Amino acid sequence: MKCLNILASIAIALCSIFHCAKADTMNAYQEKALNLRQEKIVTIAAFTANGNLEKLKTALNEGLDAGLTVSEIREILIQMYAYTGFPRSLNGINTFMNVISERQKKGIEDIAGEEPAVLPAGTDRDEYGEKVRMKLAGISTLPPKSGYQIFAPGIDTFLKEHLFADIFGRGVLDYSSREIATVSALAAMTGTEGQLQFHMGAAMNVGVTGTQMENLLSVLNEKVGTREAVMARKVYARVQENRAENR
Repeated sequence: MKCLNILASIAIALCSIFHCAKADTMNAYQEKALNLRQEKIVTIAAFTANGNLEKLKTALNEGLDAGLTVSEIREILIQMYAYTGFPRSLNGINTFMNVISERQKKGIEDIAGEEPAVLPAGTDRDEYGEKVRMKLAGISTLPPKSGYQIFAPGIDTFLKEHLFADIFGRGVLDYSSREIATVSALAAMTGTEGQLQFHMGAAMNVGVTGTQMENLLSVLNEKVGTREAVMARKVYARVQENRAENR
């Protein structure tokens, strides 16, 4: 009887280990990759940023086929002007208009999606934008102003009131989707390592997991370019080091 009890205990322990391992595997799998719609955000943003309109056209078609709505893609392209400039953004929007027209001629009806929101009248856009920026930065206490905030306070106002209030306040895309787009765009450009480092951290602060970030880097390598992926991976390594030190 004693032997049977021992065997039963071992069996229960093994079952428990098996179930825990299975659960861990399932959790890892769930966090393993961006979903297909998010992967298409990566390529749409990257090709808008680097100006490769032929590849952007393909990415836009793939994004619509993957289930991104017209409104969601339009928001990505609108947001891009804050990081890539009006010319790239407008080129992307014009390319998207042509893609939609071509698809309509083929009888393809894409989902329009929700309309963007407008901040309520009387909203303190400076305060609203500051709160969004703090959320992205992962901080709860506002640090003293420094650097460009002191030297060029106008640009700081534009960042808070326009980018993080007017644009982020439009809805349609959640913060993690907007940060995936921003990271992808910055990675596709040169000389933007400092901004990329902030936004990689910001993406993780609003819900993008480490495994999803790894997948983003893989998409960059496979679809955009090795140079861009190598640079982004170096920046991501610094982000991981900083986050580990601040835990």
